[in-house]
Amino acid sequence: MADRIIKVGHSPDPDDAFMFYGLASEKVKLEGITIEHMLEDIQSLNVRAMQGELEVTAISAHTYPYVADKYWVMVTGASMGEGYGPVIVSKKYTTLDQLKGKRVATPGRLTTATLLFRIFTEGIEHVDVPFDEIMARVDSGEFDAGLLIHEGQLTYGAEGFNKILDFGEFWNERTGGLPLPLGLDVVRKDLGRTMGTALSRGLKESIRYGYEHQNESIPYAMKWGRGIDLSLGEKFVKMYVSELTIDMGENGRKALELLFRLGHEKGIIPHVPDIELI
Repeated sequence: MADRIIKVGHSPDPDDAFMFYGLASEKVKLEGITIEHMLEDIQSLNVRAMQGELEVTAISAHTYPYVADKYWVMVTGASMGEGYGPVIVSKKYTTLDQLKGKRVATPGRLTTATLLFRIFTEGIEHVDVPFDEIMARVDSGEFDAGLLIHEGQLTYGAEGFNKILDFGEFWNERTGGLPLPLGLDVVRKDLGRTMGTALSRGLKESIRYGYEHQNESIPYAMKWGRGIDLSLGEKFVKMYVSELTIDMGENGRKALELLFRLGHEKGIIPHVPDIELI
């Protein structure tokens, strides 16, 4: 009998590449399943998930309320900030108050970073642009500040930007230490619980393989590192592929519920979905 082909969407980023290395290299195999990897930016994957196109996909945590009818949240594969997260930076300004009435570049309507910006700031205009253009467009003066995700969170200081707010630090203080859910992996409900569990277990094994074989997985992940060296790339990977990525546990679930509730209270998210981990 031929293997079942499962399309798996993830971002061309070092942390996602690290997570999926075991499966992509076929060092981790799933019996009766062939994985077809679909690499796209997270905003594109968010849009695909709205249509239920891929059986398994990475999405921004913010997107889940819009796709909860189609997907379960995997207990594994989440990117969670533990005292760090998206950062608002500027060349000209140093405080949120100074940004009132100014324009900030944000990385996409469905990204969790933009959700956090909309929940916790007021009186600041924001415009969604591709995440990898934000620093250059702030530097040029087109925007007064920018909200950085991915590697920019580690490199902004070296490029002369001021940190105005790290949402990871802010969230950690506000919630008494809950992790900040940023990205999730989800599996389509129509596959059934048995298949969904097998795929979740396979991703967990892939992450474990990456950690146990870092001499292979880190150089592989760095093929997608934008402007960062191996040591900085390893730091970035380990920020967002942690024990919580292997299993988000009860703290991860609580953090997701809180994020959705705050978004709903602000009128951004239409409803707070039930979160069933698989």
